[in-house]
Amino acid sequence: MTLLCYPIPSNAGLQSSERIIFLNKEELIKFVKGFPDKPGVYLMRDEQGEIIYVGKAKSLKKRVSSYFRHSNFASPRLRKLVDTIRDISTMRTESEIEALILENRLIKLYQPFFNVDLKMNERYAYIKITAEKEPRILVTRVKLDDGSVYIGPYVRVQEVRALLRLVERYLPLRSCGGEKARPVNGRPCMKYSLGRCLAPCCGKCTEIEYRDRAADVVLLLQGHGAELIERLRKRMDKAASELRFEEAAHLRDTIRAIWRVSRQQHTMPDIPSGQDNFFEVLGDMQKTFKLPMLPWRIDGFDISHSAGEYTVGVAVVFEQGYPNTSLYRKFNIRTVDGIDDFRSMKETLTRRYSRCLEGQEPLPQLILIDGGPVQLEFAIQALNDLNIHNIPIISLAKEFEEVYLPGQKEPVRLDHTNPVLRMLQHVRDESHRFAITSHRARRGKNMRRSKIEEVPGIGKAKAAMLITKFGSVRAVSELSQEELAAAPGIGNALAARILAKLNEQPSEPSENNEKAAEPKKMEATEDAFEN
Repeated sequence: MTLLCYPIPSNAGLQSSERIIFLNKEELIKFVKGFPDKPGVYLMRDEQGEIIYVGKAKSLKKRVSSYFRHSNFASPRLRKLVDTIRDISTMRTESEIEALILENRLIKLYQPFFNVDLKMNERYAYIKITAEKEPRILVTRVKLDDGSVYIGPYVRVQEVRALLRLVERYLPLRSCGGEKARPVNGRPCMKYSLGRCLAPCCGKCTEIEYRDRAADVVLLLQGHGAELIERLRKRMDKAASELRFEEAAHLRDTIRAIWRVSRQQHTMPDIPSGQDNFFEVLGDMQKTFKLPMLPWRIDGFDISHSAGEYTVGVAVVFEQGYPNTSLYRKFNIRTVDGIDDFRSMKETLTRRYSRCLEGQEPLPQLILIDGGPVQLEFAIQALNDLNIHNIPIISLAKEFEEVYLPGQKEPVRLDHTNPVLRMLQHVRDESHRFAITSHRARRGKNMRRSKIEEVPGIGKAKAAMLITKFGSVRAVSELSQEELAAAPGIGNALAARILAKLNEQPSEPSENNEKAAEPKKMEATEDAFEN
């Protein structure tokens, strides 16, 4: 990662009335809606122009808006902050990590009243793997150009300590200091007896074994859990084949621990019963479909529309057997008219993996298509057009729950209790649910927009004026007749017609693929919903 060095603006703490915009709460909320949906740092000021709070955000618009959306239910301290704000300025960064570091610099510089955690003159913590013959693992706040591997930075030291406890238990490295820490009598210390160190200082392991262990730790801490698990699984199989069962059992426990820790990084919904060990399920899936590697990341695709209108394609992402909603994407279909799920599926995969090839998204280890052999064929065409030939792709047909593989006429039929099939059904059902959610959102938005333009006396210009003034069609529908009539060019008679039109109950059209129950609220990036 290339860290950008941001200069601190000379006017960041300026108290001039020309710099500060004195806004009430309502004006401030409208002002915040214009913030970019990008990472950066925001600075909040009071009436005197003093910086009272500095924060970082992955999305400036969403983060700053949340202060005003939930202020009534917040702590007294946060409510006081919101009541004190009179101006907010932002500084864009290229990534969240750069925003984090810039936030640290600004807090140290201005010492805002409402910032507590980072006021002290501290630096962020790093985990350091030393460049010694027998690498050590330790915590440092100074990053040097000494050949060592630094992982971080970490905002909270508690997170660092938790990671070190995991490493010490399952992938122990020495933490004692250099040559001076070597035992005089040649006997290992207590940590070796407790299984918390390999004792390279006493020759209890070879140099190659210890360096392999250090490489495993680096993979784990850098987020390459799938690659590490593959390495450990090979060692486990080898140890078992050589009848070193105690070592194989330890490797098995290590793999499961890494899998659990990685899984806890995301918020998990309820899962089907019988899938309590996803690592074993993914291993069985690899064997069943002869996949080149463990399907640590699975992308699922589906299409939804209403009689060929408002067609939406979606991609959901499962990591370690669980959905990662932050990586979901949805696409308004542009090149297909009418009912054509096959070409809609092709367009969805083309747009999705074009971004992956540009480096915006990682590639999965398995692609699952909701549909039969025809949907699968069009999906394969999309991958071939992008010159992607190394990603396994399968489809799951709803009627008989059959799995279709490329180049095979006969589908794979799995028992309905098979955990592999249940896992695929989970991915398929989630893509189906998300497709319906996205389609309904698009259809509802277009239906409401057309509704207001259908009122006699309302053209596109006046409809746009109302939406701009009040924020949305829904907001217009919730106004009283007197409030709406006060808008420019709107009288009582026209206001009554508008409200009557917007509040009438529409008949529900038939939809494609809407047999599922009403979906739960799930997240997706807003910029992925393209018009």
